[in-house]
Amino acid sequence: MGKNAGKKRKRSEKAEAVAVPKKEESAPERPVRTLLGWKDKNQIENEVEVMDNETRSPVFRNKEKVLVTCSRRIVYRYRHLMLNLVSLLPHCKKDNKVESKETKGATLNELVELKNCSSCLFFECRKAKDLYLWMAKCPNGPSVKFLVSAVHTMEELKLTGNHLKGSRPLLTFSSNFEKDAHWKLLKEMLLQIFETPKDHRKAKPFHDHVFVFSIVDDHIWFRNYQISVPHNESDKLPRGGLDKMTLIEVGPRFCLNPIKIFGGSFGGPTLYENPFYVSPNQIRALQKKKKAGTFAKKVKAKTRRKMHEINNHLEPDEFADMWKD
Repeated sequence: MGKNAGKKRKRSEKAEAVAVPKKEESAPERPVRTLLGWKDKNQIENEVEVMDNETRSPVFRNKEKVLVTCSRRIVYRYRHLMLNLVSLLPHCKKDNKVESKETKGATLNELVELKNCSSCLFFECRKAKDLYLWMAKCPNGPSVKFLVSAVHTMEELKLTGNHLKGSRPLLTFSSNFEKDAHWKLLKEMLLQIFETPKDHRKAKPFHDHVFVFSIVDDHIWFRNYQISVPHNESDKLPRGGLDKMTLIEVGPRFCLNPIKIFGGSFGGPTLYENPFYVSPNQIRALQKKKKAGTFAKKVKAKTRRKMHEINNHLEPDEFADMWKD
């Protein structure tokens, strides 16, 4: 009995051991590897939810990007002006030169689309003398054509002002921009193109300079100033320090004379045409005529003098040959 009982116990122990299922010894899931390191699955799901909420939120995000380019055979001074503007706008993209032909509008629109931009600044040089600036919102417009004059680059001026590269500027406009409809349109275009987006990756979160746009004699004058504030030794602003704030000019300087405003991008229906605009070619032609008139006056005076000498002939002087011997 004792032996059988022992055997039965052994069988029952074996059956219990078989009946109890073994725990699965499976390895834990490895975290996902990314460029920034290892990430857990839960962390990735949370980030995806946050991104979905951001995309669904109605908050406006400024994604303005500006393409800056120029025409071929541009003069070095105008090219330096373009490079100065590129250094002032961290949200711009520079591209190769474009041939200034009749089809330049289609070419530039295609370039803007390829570069994933929404605006364009095109510097067009004619006769190695005249600089025109096309300012366009792509691909639907509007666009403006300016004549650029009174150009002074940063290298020429050598001013004492200096500000952080890539910082966001404050934009100020004179009260004349609220006078007419075309000035309001130009103000909105300048605001959208020259304003640096808040969360742009190349922009720095500081406001240490000002872009000033003012209308004088129906021309838009551009100036760039550094905001200079006095500091203590502890590098903190003293009380009332904002009252002592001064502006120091940095550069560049230029003047924009609006010629035409078009409804489309680099063309389309004419929304506004400047009645006071005179092309540089006409000015040079008038100056040539003026010079030609002075030469004609000299020729006429010469002929009058000869006729006067012929009509009033002088009598021979009797003492003219006295001292010849």
